[in-house]
This record gives sequence, structure tokens and C-alpha cells, in this order.
Amino acid sequence: MSIPYEILVGLRYFRARRGSSRNGFVSFIAAVSMAGIALGVAALIVVISVMNGFQEELRNRILAVASHIEIRAIGPGMEDWQAVAQLAKANAHVRGAAPFVSGQAMLSASGANRGTLVRGIDPALEDTVADIGKHMRAGSLADLKPGAFGIVLGSELARALGLRLGDTVVLITPQGTVTPAGTLPRVKSFKLVGVFEIGMYEFDSGLALIDLTDAQKLYRTGDAVSGVRLKLDDMFAAPAVARELFGTLPVDTELRDWTLDHANFFRAVAIEKRVMFIILTLIVAVAAFNIVSAQVMVVTDKQADIAILRTQGAAPASIMTIFVIQGALVGVIGTLIGVVGGVLLALNIGTVVPFIERVFSIQFLDKSVYYISELPSHLLSSDITLISVIALTLALLATIYPSWHASKVNPAEALRYE
Repeated sequence: MSIPYEILVGLRYFRARRGSSRNGFVSFIAAVSMAGIALGVAALIVVISVMNGFQEELRNRILAVASHIEIRAIGPGMEDWQAVAQLAKANAHVRGAAPFVSGQAMLSASGANRGTLVRGIDPALEDTVADIGKHMRAGSLADLKPGAFGIVLGSELARALGLRLGDTVVLITPQGTVTPAGTLPRVKSFKLVGVFEIGMYEFDSGLALIDLTDAQKLYRTGDAVSGVRLKLDDMFAAPAVARELFGTLPVDTELRDWTLDHANFFRAVAIEKRVMFIILTLIVAVAAFNIVSAQVMVVTDKQADIAILRTQGAAPASIMTIFVIQGALVGVIGTLIGVVGGVLLALNIGTVVPFIERVFSIQFLDKSVYYISELPSHLLSSDITLISVIALTLALLATIYPSWHASKVNPAEALRYE
């Protein structure tokens, strides 16, 4: 099969010899353009993969503590939570339901005081709606026994209070007891029976778990609970399932799914991802504009060659094709290098970042500031395809004007001084 001469000439111009200073400079500009495209593509793949990983990690860690859907009582409490749970589990998407009692409190131990969110749970049902049991560093949720007044704390909270397993911590609730001397805060001693670590500072430093029965006694709710937490077979179906449940549950309840409770987090990540994509795409665009400069110089340098081809019968479209191929090769090779480099770096980001932190004694993500202390990465083939298409399109567009200009060269004018 014969290869069209446009391709052969385009490949020959791409492998331009560096016999003259002009050819050497043109080759240098082309190499810079190629490197710029490769760097932009690699940076775009890595950053978008990290943003995907951050979004996924944030979602998984939040849902390890929170639930897909919460059914809360409107009023003092939910008396017959079992009936509500049965109504919810009638939906085909609901896989688990567990009651909870929620309240604010202050913990005091060893002279240190910390505010916290206290959640009363049923240890036997909690694993059906959350994954805290998988993140226990010490003890177990099963150690929460009714009437034993045990407590499970986040690792940062336990560290701040200087507590170890078996130590006693005083829990003070804002709901006071009215006495002749005035309103006194309710105080109860708890024994630390477990420590969990989600890896998200908000929960590790501000959440305490106690048995459901102990929470009902502490907050004096009787047999009522604050609500019921649900787990679904598909977390992304939570808004639709919440709408379905709305018409079947009692009117004195309200539903909130995880997308509403943490909407600001995911909206911020989505906006940041979009902005970073635009900014880094501009890097690729700048590199593509360098192709214009290199192509204009090639066309100027090859005026005589163009004239000779035209006098031998080459059509203007063929001349344009030659230079489109020559310029597009810069974009194709640069994109391929960038994709390979970006994919390798994105897949090994968990190794590269700790190495840089150790070498330069720095920390990119302080867990007291950021929700996640490790840099995650989630590589999607759809992102790689989109980035590659954008880079190739920009490179191809950059070749159009110089190639069109080459097709308009007048052979007589070009050969006048040859």
C-alpha cells in the first residue's frame, strides 16, 4: 500500500535536520511546544485524579460516620422508632436501619475540657448503617453495654483529654437539673471502652458514642429516640429514596439525605475541580500556541520547497495537509508523553508525596486544618480521554493558520530570489 506523499513530507519536516541555525531554532521551538503540552497534560491528569480521590475519600469518610438518610422526629422525640424503621425498610433500596439519640455535651478529664457531639447508638444495629466499627483503633462498639456507661471517643478527642482505655471521663450536658439552688448541669462519669479513627479531623476530634439506653437516661428522653438512620444499596440514590419515603412516613418526621447535610463540602470540591481544570487547560493552550510560532517559522523556511511542490502539481490542500501533519505530530507526541507521565504519577501519588515530604521536611495536608491528611488519587479513564481530546484539538487548531498560509504561497514569488 502506497503512503500519500503528504504524510511522507510531513514526517520529513518533523524530523528536520539541524544543519542550519534556523532549523536548529525551529526544532528547539517545536521541542518546547511538545514539552509544554506534555507537562500540561500530565499536570491536568494528576490534579483531576487527586480531586476525584479527594471527593471520593471525603464522601467515604463522612459516610463512615454519617448515614445515607436520617429520619428525625419533629418535636421532643420519636416514640415508636421500630414502626418507622419497618416502614423505611419496606423500600427496596434500604439495607439497614438503626435508632440514635443525639445531643451536645462537654467532656472533662485530667484538667482538660472539650465540647463534643454525643450520639447514643445500638451497637448491634450500628454496623448496618455506618462503618465506625471498621475504624476502631482500640476496643469495640460491642463493649458499649446498657447501664455500664461506657463511651467510645475519636482518637483526637481521646488524645486531647489524655485518656486511655479504662480511664474515666466526666460528661456534662447542657440540659440542667432544677434545684432549690438553681439549675445545675447534669454530670455523669463514663468509662472509655473504645477509640476510633476515621481519618477526618472533624469526627475524630468531636464525636463521642455511648449506648442508646444510657443516652436516653442521660438526656431523659424516656423510650424515645432522636431518629432513625438508614443505609441504602446505592448512596447516590439517597435523594430519590428520600422523596419516595416522604409520602410513607408519619407527618411528624423529617428526612435528610447525606447530599443535603454535606452539600457545601461536595459543592466546594466540584467547583474547585472545575476551576483547576480550566486553569490547567490554559497551560496546554499556551503550549499549543507555541506550535503556531514553530509552524510559521517552518513555513517561512520552506518557502522554496513549497514553491517546487506547487510547480510539480501539488494542490493547495496537499500543502496544507503536509504542515497540518507536521504540526499535529508535535501535539500527538506531547499528549502521549503527558498521558503516560500523568497516569504513572497519579497511580503512585501515595508514594511520591510522602517521599517529597520526608526529603524536604514539609507536610502538605495538616489534619488539624484539612478534612483529609493524606493525598488520595482516583484515576478515571473518562478524564484521561477528555484531557487527551482537548490537548489534541488545541494542537490541531494551532496548525490551521500556518498551514493555510503555506497553501497560499505564490510559487513565482517564492522562487524569485532562489
